[in-house]
Amino acid sequence: RSHNTSCRSIPFFSFLWQPPCPKHPMKRFVTASTLLLCIRQSAGAALRAGVAQEPDVTCGKGFENLVKGSRDYYSTASVKLWTHPSHRQDNATFQKELQCWFAQMCTTKCGGLPSQAEDRKEKLTKTCLTWTQDWLPVWKMFSTEEVTWFKNNYPAEETDADVDEPTIHYKQGMHTAKEVSKKELLCLTLFTIDDEC
Repeated sequence: RSHNTSCRSIPFFSFLWQPPCPKHPMKRFVTASTLLLCIRQSAGAALRAGVAQEPDVTCGKGFENLVKGSRDYYSTASVKLWTHPSHRQDNATFQKELQCWFAQMCTTKCGGLPSQAEDRKEKLTKTCLTWTQDWLPVWKMFSTEEVTWFKNNYPAEETDADVDEPTIHYKQGMHTAKEVSKKELLCLTLFTIDDEC
């Protein structure tokens, strides 16, 4: 009995490759194509895994990584400062964004800004807890250094857009939180600075 040795599989590698056999050329083509596709996909995955992406430090080391005392401070402030009837639920709606900003302030120690609690704590407390005032009186309590620091560090930078396109921000949720709850966010920022971050 004669065997066509050119069509026999190599036992160990038979699942990967069999020499071309005239009886089944299409099977061999599909097998070879599948093997090539698998090799290309695994090479792409290896390349993606090898590329290190810089971590997003927008939220500092992250709210969940702050010490319990800092997290408790935020929890209390987020209830006490959000008292305006139209903003009472904003602390929950924008919880992730507000926690991100608070964590960033704590992680960076507010850029080393000094506390001004002695000079403004009483006025700041009265202004922040009075829901009949808007954000502007709070903004006017920021020192020049604090304004510069806030503008440079609050993560809501405008992205480059064409003239006829609407403005989009790098962290659109952060921008929205700032615009919707501006007074409360500014109050949280100043209280955090004055309590030495």
